[in-house]
Amino acid sequence: MHRLFAILALLTGGTFASDTKVSQDGSSQNHLMWIWNNRLYVYSAAALVFGVWFSLKVALKEKSISKGVGSSVRKAAKSSDRSDTDPQVHVSVVKIFYGSQTGTAKGFANDLSEEVKAAGIPAEVIDMKDYDPDDHLADECTNKSVCVFLVATYTDGQPTENSEWFCKWLEEASTDFRYGKTYLKGLRYAVFGLGNSVYVGHYNTVGKNVDKWLWMLSGMRIMTRGEGDGNVVKSRHGSVQADFLAWKVKFLNRLQALAKGEKKRCSGNCKNGGSCKNKKKDRKEKEEEEGEDEEAAPHNNSSEEDLMETSSDEDESVQLDEKKSGSVVDVEDLGNIMNSVKKAKSKEETQGDGQMVKLSKLNGVKKIEDEGERREMITPALRDSLTKQGYKLIGSHSGVKLCRWTKSMLRGRGGCYKHTFYGIESHRCMETTPSLACANKCVFCWRHHTNPVGTEWRWKMDPAETILQEAVEKHQNMIRQFRGVPGVKPERYEEGLAVKHCALSLVGEPIMYPEINAFIRLLHCHRISSFLVTNAQFPQEIRSLVPVTQLYVSVDASTKDSLKKIDRPLFKDFWPRFLDSLRALGEKRQRTVYRLTLVKAWNVEEMQAYSELIALGQPDFIEVKGVTYCGESSASSLTMANVPWHQEVVAFVQQLADMLPQYEIACEHEHSNCLLIAHTKFKVDGDWWTWIDYDRFQELVQAHEESGGQLSFSALDYVAKTPSWALFGAAERGFDPVDTRFQRRNKTKDISGC
Repeated sequence: MHRLFAILALLTGGTFASDTKVSQDGSSQNHLMWIWNNRLYVYSAAALVFGVWFSLKVALKEKSISKGVGSSVRKAAKSSDRSDTDPQVHVSVVKIFYGSQTGTAKGFANDLSEEVKAAGIPAEVIDMKDYDPDDHLADECTNKSVCVFLVATYTDGQPTENSEWFCKWLEEASTDFRYGKTYLKGLRYAVFGLGNSVYVGHYNTVGKNVDKWLWMLSGMRIMTRGEGDGNVVKSRHGSVQADFLAWKVKFLNRLQALAKGEKKRCSGNCKNGGSCKNKKKDRKEKEEEEGEDEEAAPHNNSSEEDLMETSSDEDESVQLDEKKSGSVVDVEDLGNIMNSVKKAKSKEETQGDGQMVKLSKLNGVKKIEDEGERREMITPALRDSLTKQGYKLIGSHSGVKLCRWTKSMLRGRGGCYKHTFYGIESHRCMETTPSLACANKCVFCWRHHTNPVGTEWRWKMDPAETILQEAVEKHQNMIRQFRGVPGVKPERYEEGLAVKHCALSLVGEPIMYPEINAFIRLLHCHRISSFLVTNAQFPQEIRSLVPVTQLYVSVDASTKDSLKKIDRPLFKDFWPRFLDSLRALGEKRQRTVYRLTLVKAWNVEEMQAYSELIALGQPDFIEVKGVTYCGESSASSLTMANVPWHQEVVAFVQQLADMLPQYEIACEHEHSNCLLIAHTKFKVDGDWWTWIDYDRFQELVQAHEESGGQLSFSALDYVAKTPSWALFGAAERGFDPVDTRFQRRNKTKDISGC
């Protein structure tokens, strides 16, 4: 190029030089005339230069285009080859870790795995107890995987048994300098926690901690943490299943974006709280992108809430935790701290769905002000679960189920221990509850904790009349199914259709039902006796309870520590409530009962403490029963080793009776592994009167109601003599000789019943 310009310059210069000699002595006019006369040469030179320049430019451009096309073709071919061998370039696999106690998180993990596989991405479900984070978790930072953690919060905010070691390691690693703050840099993760907001102070603690610890090790959130609430009142979507479904949809959308290699533009809310370098760059394009996000998710307050690689809200909370441990707070951080405080305060004042709530003085539990906005206690998932277990659900919070002893007595194979101790007719007994919710999660619960929990009534409420009417109808329908069944006695079948007794002990805490007094009065109006069982956590409700045929209090342990371990109560002040409930029971004039459930190696050694509790409540009777093993349950660590033999129960009762001067062993029902200790006031002239005169009770309670509560009566006013076969030490061991005992061999034992 340079040589070409030199040749042109010489040619032009030569021409101009000869002409200059001729006109060297001339005037400026001669110069102009020379240019005009030689204009052809000037035009030709200029055209030649322009033509050469244009030709070179076109040639160079064609060369660069062909080079770019060749590179693109090579890249496309290379990408095509790579896609043929490894179609998942950006997300190689989704690993779903679960920490579950009752199986809910495990079910969610399997469900999510199927959804991810359906989207064309490999997925793997991993039990946390089978995964060694010290050896393998760092590998997830470099193999293009996405880790999902579905973790439940167990008792007292602790992790579940299968996730205990994983969480312990993660907590220690997050503060161990040997691992460093960037140990999990590059790990893409998402967390969904399962909990119950009824447990104030422990709600979703494990999920929050796992999310925080991963972030402290420089893990990268692909979206904000999800939280499932088992409390249907506070749940954002109505149940923990619905909460997970909503979170799953967002996660799958985010996963599809990651699989395509899309990245979320930085929002400018950096971890250090400083100004972002990219905040002012391409602001117009950013606004257009955010506008598209809002169109894609019109119901969300911001795009950051759904798709965010770093959650500013959660990062600020972590910063606060870290700053609290330090001695100095930077002035520049005060703004972030105050914003976090304001956000926390606003969350206290408003519920997730925008409903206004207020703090209750009782237990610090939030109440929804509008009764019309209350949700049903039974969620669709809970309804399916209870229906499979044989419950006949009534309305939105009640249920009825046929007791195994009802079936047994219809066949003439014997009745339950209440028949032996108190003379009820088991085939005429209806087992029901007006409240499926409970304030405890006992380790020996035979319902495997499928029922909801709560500390006060916060659900929609059905009228007592409707509950009783449907309960009787459903009970009668279940009795009718035994018509014509071999072995069923016709006379007992006819009697079974007429309900005479009601055991309010099916599941849950019936005394929580706000209209429990109206329900009991309706029972008595239909001449149905009432046996109500409470878990000793509602002393005021016990005091305000109208007279019942027999009132039970479950005394599952005699010390604060053992009660917390066995009953796992929701109330923080469970022990004062427990003691006050026993005092309230002692104020009742009708028949009262302590129900003691013995769990071997847990509460059978607390003899002296039991005797002190009995002195506190002065019950009429004390039922001592060995715990019933209801099969393996992930919600409980109870095994057959915890079930005492009948002789062990007898030995315990004998020792306990020796410590109680006003009590003696009265009855025994070996089949139920149960004994009855009765107050000596029921022993008249050497004969026990523990049975109930039910007709007399109906007369007394009717007179009480007609007098407006002025005419009272006591437990001794409706007693009946106990038959000899029901007494302790009798050869029949509590089995009614009128019936025929049936020995079941090599079959699964039916453990349902009251």
